[in-house]
This record gives sequence, C-alpha cells and structure tokens, in this order.
Amino acid sequence: MKRIFFILLFLYSAHCCAQEFMPLWPSGKMPNSKGMQIQDSIVNERLYQVGTPGMWIYLPSKQENKRGAIIIFPGGGYHHEAFNISGMQIAKWFNSFGISAFVLKYRLPISPDVNEPSIVPLQDAQRALRIVRAHARAWGINPAKIGVLGTSSGGHLASTIGTHFEDVSAIGDSLGSYSFRANFMILISAVIDYRLFTHPGTSDNLLGKNVTQELIEKYSNHLHVTSKTPPALIFHAQNDPLVPVRNSLEFYQALNDSGVPASLHIFPQGAHNIALHDNPGSTQEWTTLCEQWMKEMGFVEEKK
Repeated sequence: MKRIFFILLFLYSAHCCAQEFMPLWPSGKMPNSKGMQIQDSIVNERLYQVGTPGMWIYLPSKQENKRGAIIIFPGGGYHHEAFNISGMQIAKWFNSFGISAFVLKYRLPISPDVNEPSIVPLQDAQRALRIVRAHARAWGINPAKIGVLGTSSGGHLASTIGTHFEDVSAIGDSLGSYSFRANFMILISAVIDYRLFTHPGTSDNLLGKNVTQELIEKYSNHLHVTSKTPPALIFHAQNDPLVPVRNSLEFYQALNDSGVPASLHIFPQGAHNIALHDNPGSTQEWTTLCEQWMKEMGFVEEKK
C-alpha cells in the first residue's frame, strides 16, 4: 500500500512540474496496436510499460522564450524509460535558457500490444514532432528550430528520426500535413550501430533475438546518413562500458563524409552515466557546450 502511495505521489509531482501531459494518439487510432488495454508500469522512476504514449510539456515564460524547441527521448535500452533523470530534469534545464522542451513517453518494442516492434518507437517520435509543429504558433516556437535529444537507446531513436524518412506514423488526420523531420539532433552516449559495436540488450529489445541481417543494417543508423540528415551535437565518454564510443565515432564520420555540420565531444570519464549534474571533470561541461552550440547554429533566437 505504501509503495502505491509513493508511485501516485511521484506521478502527481511529475505532472505538476510539467505544464501539461498530451497524449499522442486519438482514442482507437493508435497505429501498430493490437487494441489491448495496457496500463503504465512505473518502478524507481522508470517506465517499464507504456499504456498511453504522450508528451510532458515544459514551456519557458513568454519573456524568456527563445523560440527553439527540443523533444527528449529518455533512454533505457528499449526495455524501460528513465524519464526523470534522462528526461524531465533535462527538460527543466532547457527551459532555464528559454527553450521549450517535451519529454516523450513512447511505446516500448517489448510491449505485448505491439504488432511490429522495431517501428513503434519511431512512430511515436514522428507523431511527437508533428504535434509540436502543429502547436508551434500557440507555444511560441519557430517550426524550423525543433530538435531531438536522446540518451543511450533514446539517442538511437533520435538518430533514427534523423536518418529514416519513411512516414510510419500517418493515420489520416490533420497532423499528417506537418513534417516529422527534426532540425537538429543532440546525442548522448547513443546507440548507433547494431553490427559490431552495439549494446546487446538494446538490440534484442528493438530487433528481437532472431534478428535478420537486413534489420540490423536498417537500424544501424550511421549507414543511412545523407546530406539530408540534420546537424548533430554528439557527446560520449571514452570509458563507457555499455555502449562503445565507436558508436558516436562512426556516426560522426558518416556525418562528416556527407557534409552535415556536426560537433563531437569525447570525454575521458563519465562511463554510461552522463547526466545533468555530478559528472566527473570535463564531462560536466556538456551542458555549457550544448547551449553554446545551439546558439552558434542558430537554434536559439536571442532577444534584441
């Protein structure tokens, strides 16, 4: 009973911190669903099951609004979503310098309700970008300055948005007229490669244990970088024991080869725990570098 009380208290606190929670899909029209009644499952600030995919909305004050926006994809190996430490906390930091932020609660490919596991996170991510663009004027956002940020498997989802342009989220409603393309990507300790340098658990959860070579190559996102891929800011720790740093190196190389503006920062320490605070040494500077990069690239509109 005590555990249920604290879960309810946490959910109440999470919704109080965000201005609003917005579901992604209208009732009965969620694609790639068997129609099961799935309930959210939360343990230790992690979502292990997602019943209602949606976004927590964090908007800055009108006086501080710099008209950029970021949609954040929490990590968790496509097994769960660490939506507080790699979602809500980062969203509030973006608000601190005038950026609108949205934390995506996306369906997991291991959900029993999903028909085609590998595309379900991308479907929810595309829908989120369309929703933000549809509300851009009301929320004071420039629709050409909407980026994505992901940590670990969330970084894989962010890089998938930046490299896969097939529409897998259209349901025939008015949002279909809005673009699901990101204008920039911020990747932290991201899974990119499913061939040689992947994290096995992430691969199993997204692609399945009896995966085909075709699916491996489809979601090894450095293989799909083109000149149409949006600019990227990439952070990784050299001593990451879970997701090898080669994931970020391979992605940066592909971006560079395609002429896509990109910035890569490899820190000596930080392991797989790069967060908003309490990072070792120079790793703590990632937030400063992130803010300055967004300004440098024109994704922040300075007040005149």
